[in-house]
Amino acid sequence: MGSDDMKAAAARAAMDHVENGMRLGIGTGSTAEKFVAFLAEAVGQGLEIIGVPTSERTARLCLEGGIRLESLDDVPELDLVIDGADEIDPALNLIKGGGGALLREKIVAHAAARMIVIADDSKCVEALGRFPLPVEINAFGAEATRRAIEAVARDHGASGEVALRTASRGEPLITDGGHLIADASFGHISDPQAVACALNAIPGVVEHGLFLSMASRAIFAGEAGVRELTVP
Repeated sequence: MGSDDMKAAAARAAMDHVENGMRLGIGTGSTAEKFVAFLAEAVGQGLEIIGVPTSERTARLCLEGGIRLESLDDVPELDLVIDGADEIDPALNLIKGGGGALLREKIVAHAAARMIVIADDSKCVEALGRFPLPVEINAFGAEATRRAIEAVARDHGASGEVALRTASRGEPLITDGGHLIADASFGHISDPQAVACALNAIPGVVEHGLFLSMASRAIFAGEAGVRELTVP
């Protein structure tokens, strides 16, 4: 299977956990978009759910597919959120934010009773950090905040670049919340909880892409098929 086929296989398997009447958080990214397509198909066949999207792009795809959406203010407690990830370690700690929606993704995940992450096997890692950690930051004082993130990296044994993410034309990427994203190339995060606490202490940091102890199940797809991993 190619990468797209693996993503589709994981997304299809996630549908087994969607039940009629659910209040469902719907993630962002290439694998989550595969899930939206299967969800729209099921809705067309009579499945009734209320969806809460994690990004404007996901909202558009859901509306095009006929999926009923509400805001998190209208539906503040969710049964389940299904989303992708950029990295997943054996304890189901995640790096997310490659699609630029990490703040809304984390808010929605926190509002859900359960989180299932879907991915192809390439996202499995022994330790987080190979994928640059996205950090959503305030535009005011962005350079000072970027340097503070670099200091956190140094304090935790990393020396990679911390770079502001740009859009297709080279201008700074602006998130749905109106913020910037700094991608921190840690390389290896030996203590994710300590890094998370250090980033949270920086005033200009809005949120970071470390999703720790949030996912209860991961669905992976690879050449050998689909497998599921749960937190003990």
